[in-house]
Amino acid sequence: MTTIIKAPPSAAVIRRALGEFKLPVYDDQVLQIQQYIKILLTWNEKVNLTAIRDPLEILYRHFCESMYAAEAIPLKEGRLADVGSGGGFPGLPLKIIQPNLRVFLVESNLKKATFLAEVIRELGLKDTQVLVRRYEELHEEMAPLDYVCSRALGEFPAFLEWAGSKQTGARQVILWIGARDLPEIQRDDAWVWQEPIPVPHSLRRLLLVGTRAL
Repeated sequence: MTTIIKAPPSAAVIRRALGEFKLPVYDDQVLQIQQYIKILLTWNEKVNLTAIRDPLEILYRHFCESMYAAEAIPLKEGRLADVGSGGGFPGLPLKIIQPNLRVFLVESNLKKATFLAEVIRELGLKDTQVLVRRYEELHEEMAPLDYVCSRALGEFPAFLEWAGSKQTGARQVILWIGARDLPEIQRDDAWVWQEPIPVPHSLRRLLLVGTRAL
């Protein structure tokens, strides 16, 4: 039986979605998002990159929610590590919307890392590197970091300890979390936490930014 792979959203739909998140819209970036979703949908038939199958939901949940941080925080340039990158979220959408970022995608699964390398190549993204390691094994390969981010990692105490270590040297952590995780994370006083930022079109998802305490 032949699998029918859905088409990515049209340029008009992508433009509208970005506008709903108050994100800037540029022709090159719209095309990159389209191309990325096309590659993701194709690979997702063999490698479990995302449980979301609907192209429109992929656009909103993975791309718009990731890119939203670039405007809400904001992020303009610097060195950013995306830990547990999986299908490339949030690191690659942030790179698309802020090309001046130097991005490290940390992904220990070889198949997922191969997918990430393919996206980087197809989209022609510069200053973007895949590290096929567990994050706990990495320090000086990326340091010093301006930002460490994660959308689906969990295990927050160990992750925050690693991000704040002298070897890693992260200045800020950026987390996409559910509201129920907020109290646990805010108890970590090694970081100074900003007010959580609600993610548009979501009742429970939040952006949380922490700056390393002195």
